[in-house]
Amino acid sequence: MASLVAIVVAHDSAAVLPACLAALAGQHVPAIVVDNASRDASAAVAEAAGAAVIHNVRNEGYGRANNRGVRAAGTAEHILIVNPDVVLRPGAVDALLQAARSWPDAGLFAPRLVEIDGRFFFQPRSLLAPYLTNPGGRLALPQGDACAPFLSGACLMMPRRLFLDLGGFDERIFLFYEDDDLCRRIADAGRALVHVHGAEALHGRGRSSAPERGRVFRTRWHQAWSRAYVSRKYGLPDPSPATLMTNLPKALLSALVLRRAGVERYGGSAAGALAFLRGRDALTREGLHE
Repeated sequence: MASLVAIVVAHDSAAVLPACLAALAGQHVPAIVVDNASRDASAAVAEAAGAAVIHNVRNEGYGRANNRGVRAAGTAEHILIVNPDVVLRPGAVDALLQAARSWPDAGLFAPRLVEIDGRFFFQPRSLLAPYLTNPGGRLALPQGDACAPFLSGACLMMPRRLFLDLGGFDERIFLFYEDDDLCRRIADAGRALVHVHGAEALHGRGRSSAPERGRVFRTRWHQAWSRAYVSRKYGLPDPSPATLMTNLPKALLSALVLRRAGVERYGGSAAGALAFLRGRDALTREGLHE
């Protein structure tokens, strides 16, 4: 039985997959790449690297694709969810597995994420964190292993059985906040979220997919919709009206001065908020079904 299997969701990720998969292979971690209908050579690159490949005929979104990969991971004790723009440094996998042995009652483990420019990425709060609230978002970087209110979905390790028992990622979310939601459910189950300082991963934030026309509008739409969805799910105030009122004037002004970047950015946020208020869901927008 493999003690650990990596799940990598790809969508037009051919440029970054080689480094990601080589790092996993170098630490003897078998990988399953779930290809979300890439238009580039992502699937071929994954196969050439020795990964098992699951071909989705449509882009199923981040959470649904990961769930499919985890279900295909057989009898693995732990699963490692890795974005294709993440490269695990040598020794990172051993450090994560050692943390799991040291804290067997914990539910989720994540490495220290280092950005391309050398900065240590750590999110000091989460919209959904039920404990360790940090309303001001004061950034206090861990100096060692530490419990956290949130761990980034860029790279997560957890027991496969726990992931499945909790239902995996919420499949009504196409993109954004699925990691916050999973962290919340793990914490609600009484399991700790552990930042493993000795495990380092290089994160090329925003490089998972090749650029495409309309991408900014689409991502901002989902970001606004998903924030509203998880807020409702956990009984928090609906941010949609404020999101709409803040972004719609900016989108109209951007259109007036012919600033396309502003139209996409602010228009996407306004459209996502409006869609939520009108009862439209993310899967319908993407032509998917629950």
